[in-house]
Amino acid sequence: MTGSASGIGAAIRQRLLDEGHQLLAVDLHSADINADLSTPAGRQAAVDTIRNAAGDGLDGFVACAGVGSHITDLPLIAQVNYFGAVELVEGLRELLALKRGAVVMISSNSAPMATSAAYVDALLASDLDAVLRALEEMEGKTAYFGSKQAVTRWMRRNTAAYASDGVRLNAVGPGYTETPMTAAVADDPKFRDGIRQFLASIPVGRAGQPADIASAVSFLLSEKASFICGAMLFVDGGHDAMLRPDQF
Repeated sequence: MTGSASGIGAAIRQRLLDEGHQLLAVDLHSADINADLSTPAGRQAAVDTIRNAAGDGLDGFVACAGVGSHITDLPLIAQVNYFGAVELVEGLRELLALKRGAVVMISSNSAPMATSAAYVDALLASDLDAVLRALEEMEGKTAYFGSKQAVTRWMRRNTAAYASDGVRLNAVGPGYTETPMTAAVADDPKFRDGIRQFLASIPVGRAGQPADIASAVSFLLSEKASFICGAMLFVDGGHDAMLRPDQF
């Protein structure tokens, strides 16, 4: 898995370890494999190291590494959230096929929200120059939405091809979840009031916890989900249903 050091990723890591799985954790620091997923070289280094460590195959992979909408370096959002997920799944496809493994990509319930179509199309085409041009006209929020929409669309587009290799692709769409990353946004005076209003609107009446997302990921990786393939599972306290009641 990637993004194991804190927040949702740390909860997923602990859940899988508690269930008795052997785990290779990838993060920028303090992980089994330290790699910078914001660069092509870092992504390839992570893939190569995983291949060397797990040459007999992988039972699963969780693409969790990501940065939030408060990041001012917008290309970093695209590099980590999209390319840091997709390129690792692509690079590990053969290892996953060896054991008919399952992939869970961490998307967001913001993935369906309005963003730049040109930006999303450029991500899906792996056209970095076009991605950078699109980002010049964007802000952090829409860059984040678009990165997660592209991840989810990539997952859907590739579901059948990977399934033919015995690999199930799915995604989880967390809603507002209390993590160090969301705390940084909530503490920003520019976003504080908006975050409070957003929290108050969650239908189940509370914010998500990292353990909520970890439970969903564990399920999708398991044999209990063996017929679930190509799904986007919203784990958001009912927010997506409230905001998009007629779309599913």
